[in-house]
Amino acid sequence: MDFEIRQVAPAEHDALGELTARAYLDDGLLDFGESDPYLHELKDVAKRAAAAEVLVAVADERVLGGLTFVPGPGPMADIARPGEAEIRMLAVGRAARGRGVGEALVRACVERARALEGCTTVVLSTQRTMRAAHRIYERLGFARTPERDWSPLPESLDITLLTYQLTL
Repeated sequence: MDFEIRQVAPAEHDALGELTARAYLDDGLLDFGESDPYLHELKDVAKRAAAAEVLVAVADERVLGGLTFVPGPGPMADIARPGEAEIRMLAVGRAARGRGVGEALVRACVERARALEGCTTVVLSTQRTMRAAHRIYERLGFARTPERDWSPLPESLDITLLTYQLTL
């Protein structure tokens, strides 16, 4: 690997927030584009870092990608139950794609989950169109859990997030 995975530094919050927002916008993952309320959540790395662990992939002092590792139920968890860790907001900048950044970030979360006492599972939510991410999850042994699929918005908007889990 020509990059390192580590906890985000406060000086990198803005860069990671912009990278994450840009990745979601450019890939058409925000149903309401620039006016999508989730865009603010994606940009607010400081808030995430205060409540969970935010990891970055860095090369030559440049942020290539990042994600949020949630060690269990709490303010940053969407679906984690007791004994489960959760991965959220995986994003890799366009220029860094194809280098194994996304997979390395997910592997780092799995390692962290294995080190947590009482943690038996890693869970995550993803959109149907995030096919590259699905390939990473499946390559690492995650399995679909359709019984846990859910919608972050009212049903009338027909947005369903798919769920995956990895039993440790």
